[in-house]
Amino acid sequence: MKSGDYRYIWQNKDWPRWSYSQDRLSALLARVHREHGYLAGRMHDLGLDLRDKARVRVFTQEVLTTSAIEGESLNPDTVRSSVAQRLGLDIGALAPSDRHVDGVVDMVLDATLNHHSPLSCERLCAWHAAMFPTGYSGLSKINVGAWRDDANGAMQVVSGPLHRQTVHYEAPPAAVLEAEMTEFVRWFERNSHDDPVIKAGLAHLWFVTIHPFEDGNGRIARAIGDLGLARADQSSQRFYSLSAQIQQERKDYYDELERAQKGTLDVTEWLSWFLGCLLRAIERAEKTLSLVLDKAAYWKRFAGTPLNERQIKLINRLHDGFVGKLTSSKWAAIAKCSTDTALRDISDLLEKGLLIRSQASGRSTSYELPDGFGRTAEDEAHS
Repeated sequence: MKSGDYRYIWQNKDWPRWSYSQDRLSALLARVHREHGYLAGRMHDLGLDLRDKARVRVFTQEVLTTSAIEGESLNPDTVRSSVAQRLGLDIGALAPSDRHVDGVVDMVLDATLNHHSPLSCERLCAWHAAMFPTGYSGLSKINVGAWRDDANGAMQVVSGPLHRQTVHYEAPPAAVLEAEMTEFVRWFERNSHDDPVIKAGLAHLWFVTIHPFEDGNGRIARAIGDLGLARADQSSQRFYSLSAQIQQERKDYYDELERAQKGTLDVTEWLSWFLGCLLRAIERAEKTLSLVLDKAAYWKRFAGTPLNERQIKLINRLHDGFVGKLTSSKWAAIAKCSTDTALRDISDLLEKGLLIRSQASGRSTSYELPDGFGRTAEDEAHS
């Protein structure tokens, strides 16, 4: 096959000799390292309790979104309970366990918490088996914990109705998978000149290009990327979710993958997108952290102030992202009390300095937290 006479990058005669422009990526890579260092420093200053809550939140988000990217919806309460149990943290009442959820949680946590453990074909197969504990993907029986065999034809990534499907990608044949995966894990464990964050991006693309399993390749590719990022951070602490950001940019994610898999072995464009997505994930985490710190500072400032359950509930709602403006009628509806009771609650908080009247114009008087504490859900959506 002549140079350039191929449809997919794995058919290139030089596969898998990746190349990229360090000059084009250097500024973006430096920003990623700088912002991550800033985030890690701020998280270090948090108390243990807040750090633990942040870890549960981030890992829960990672599990939910890495599945959502593939169109699979998991129960958030079940995921959160599974994450907390495996981290050994008490979050109160636990939701019923689910073998499928537990398997995805086990893979995501293993990738980050045990990032020092070598990546191997056996470990990848164990992740795959954990994700499909019944041996089925939906209603289809699949090879679990083993490479695909292509018994039903070539592995293709398709979309659209059955009668006119679009083929976006076709993976290497099953006959070469053993050799391909052996080379991949050797490279992953080998010291190289690549920056560790760049290596995580390359590993993500390389694995999903091989597509060695019948199902679950995207989720495992993202777990491998997370393992690479944990090694880059030299930490099992994770305070941002790359999968959550990928879910936000899902169409671009698939477009960039398809473009890279049909392009040349120069993957500068893919790595540029990967680094940009990672940077946005870190920046998003910094905004979330600001809300956590604001909330902690607020309650520290007003520690010891006597409040009733309704007041505590509504103040926490304001901190966690309140939709629209807080009025006495909304207070009454949320707290399930009369308007008179709501007004007494609000007047008490105004007197104690926990709330202030909003300066925003409107037909009804509204209330907000003082000194810039807290942000509404609308603020978050536009940030």
